[in-house]
Amino acid sequence: MFIRKMGIDLGTANTLVFVPGRGIIINEPSVVAVSITDNTVLAVGNEAKEMLGRTPDTIVASRPMKDGVIADYRVTEAMLRYFINKVSGKVRLFKPEIMISIPAGVTSTERRAVVDAAVKAGAKSAYVVKEPLLAAIGAGIPIHSAQGNMIINIGGGTSEIAVISLGGLVVAHSARVGGNKFDQAISDYLKRKYGLAIGERTAEEIKIEIGSAIAQVKEDFMEVKGRDLMGGLPKTIRISSNEVTEGLQDELREVINAIKKVFNETPPELAADIMDKGMVLSGGGALLRNLDQLITKTIGVPCYVADDPLFCVIKGTGISLDNLDLYKKTIMLAK
Repeated sequence: MFIRKMGIDLGTANTLVFVPGRGIIINEPSVVAVSITDNTVLAVGNEAKEMLGRTPDTIVASRPMKDGVIADYRVTEAMLRYFINKVSGKVRLFKPEIMISIPAGVTSTERRAVVDAAVKAGAKSAYVVKEPLLAAIGAGIPIHSAQGNMIINIGGGTSEIAVISLGGLVVAHSARVGGNKFDQAISDYLKRKYGLAIGERTAEEIKIEIGSAIAQVKEDFMEVKGRDLMGGLPKTIRISSNEVTEGLQDELREVINAIKKVFNETPPELAADIMDKGMVLSGGGALLRNLDQLITKTIGVPCYVADDPLFCVIKGTGISLDNLDLYKKTIMLAK
């Protein structure tokens, strides 16, 4: 396959791959299943996610990315190799150039680890770009204008809040809270209130089905199956959307505090621009019902959900790859 360029949104929850001319061709969970006995990778992506919480002692299914950065270097490299091979084939004439998104708050060591993992996995060279910039480009925000724009990108592991003007980040803050923390909060809430233990996938299903950032007048309900912590036997309970809202309060407060922190550091002229235009919400976390309303109500500035919030970062990668000369000087970080 003659693939010379590739964009990768290396997320805590999902990994997406973009190829110019072909669009988004991979959207799979960032999960790898490893055999403990001989230390080999057994499955990656969708296949590995099916194994989460269901493996025997000899197999570990885990997420090698934690809070948007590499937690397990070797497994991340194996995951990148799998996705690169899946896109361009194991036998290829050219090694692709790869652009990878990274959180705004990463250290130079974490940045280097991403580049090294990509090169070892089969890339000719790797560019790293900060996620808020890519999310803003993908959301259709004119990042090169001399006006302030705020993007709130809530991913699986981190929430990135940034003010962008003239193609660069003026203020940025990365909070270690995201979709995965939301899931954990729901799981902890059910343990406390009902003595019910549930798995990671069940918590995610509850969040997607009936989760809301604001308490509802007309509630939704859902039956949840799990294990009773007292008796150790299977148990089914019925929970409401307002209970999920209650369970998410601490995490949502953390996101709001991160937005307030960025506003406190924003120059007055840019803050005035944002008040006029509003804030843009992107990432998988933006899909939580009424989150935009909660932010608008608490901060006092309009907040809008971007089109296709889940794909803003990878779309931004695609636009940057198609206009590499325009974006090379402003958004790319030195390796």
